Amino acid sequence: MSIGPLNKDLPIPLYHQAKVALRDAIESGEWQSGEQLPNEDKLAESFGVSKVTVRQALQELASLGYVRREQGRGTFVSRPKFDQGRELTSFSEEMRRHSLTASSRVIEGVLTGADDRVAEALQILPGEQVFALKRLRLADGEPMGIQTAYIPVALAPGLAGHDFGHASLYDVLQARYGLVPAKARETYSAVPVEAAPAELLNVAPGSPVLAVERITFLPGGKPFEFVESIMRSDRYTITLELVANRVPQATRNGGLQ
Repeated sequence: MSIGPLNKDLPIPLYHQAKVALRDAIESGEWQSGEQLPNEDKLAESFGVSKVTVRQALQELASLGYVRREQGRGTFVSRPKFDQGRELTSFSEEMRRHSLTASSRVIEGVLTGADDRVAEALQILPGEQVFALKRLRLADGEPMGIQTAYIPVALAPGLAGHDFGHASLYDVLQARYGLVPAKARETYSAVPVEAAPAELLNVAPGSPVLAVERITFLPGGKPFEFVESIMRSDRYTITLELVANRVPQATRNGGLQ
């Protein structure tokens, strides 16, 4: 490790100096993605500062996405985030585009009556039967998110009989039932993850995650899928391209109004 004692004569906070030194070491490739950093005691000794200073530097690096802190295990260099422009595609296809192998672990796949929230999203009656498929989504074996999809049974009878540990839900819906997505509406919020999903995602309880709700529509405008997702925010960023709704008009003197 090339880092050494910090300069205490500089008018720069020591935690900031430590953060910059660690960030530069990560960006230079001294520590690779997924590699564990030295523990706080060793870093404090190398920098010549207290553990409190090191802890503050690591917390800031975690908030910036350079590292992830796992309770009881230590601090690890984060893998690069997916700078994800939003496009209507399956998780499997999304991972293929990043040269990653997508896989799923089915947590639950059941036929159930739609509650009020699911029924409203799918424009069906409360209690109408839906297939609820809850899966842990992985990329190259690493947990990326937990997704629960609700599909009206009336649109896809027999869907529960498929092995979605290996098959893509979208592939089955299109090939077997002719359900081709035309558009979707997504809602995002940042929330702290609870203990049970945190364990599945391999992150610390309370870590920020992206909570996503998506309603997917057929070409005629009928919704056929409602999905609730919890995605790791240390692996995803969302990029939106915004377009002006009008072109500014030139004024008589050549300026813009």
